[in-house]
Amino acid sequence: MLNLDTHILVFAVGGVLRPAENVLLSRNRWSVSAIVLWELAKLVQLGRLNMDLNDREVRGVLAGLHVWPIDLEIARTSTRLDFRSDPADEIIAATSIVHDIPLLTRDLVIRRSKLVPLTVPTG
Repeated sequence: MLNLDTHILVFAVGGVLRPAENVLLSRNRWSVSAIVLWELAKLVQLGRLNMDLNDREVRGVLAGLHVWPIDLEIARTSTRLDFRSDPADEIIAATSIVHDIPLLTRDLVIRRSKLVPLTVPTG
């Protein structure tokens, strides 16, 4: 199972993944922090993402995700990271730490972390 950062989920739904990301995602179950769903809705609301959250295919992809809830352990872990970013990214990273699940992200700040378990596409 992989934990997907918001932008990776957006690229996956939009069909614009890099080939190595596509291979990784085709071989693993997808999961997200609950805050990723909130981020999607906010990005659509703010006009920064053109995605129809009512579209049958989009809803099908989102329904197939394992969604990690934000609990006290994740909230506390997000305050002990070795980087600073926006709160949603910190929650996403903390989710990977708490559940020991690799995070797939293109975010260079998160990728420099020594604490967050990452998966890095190759090829």
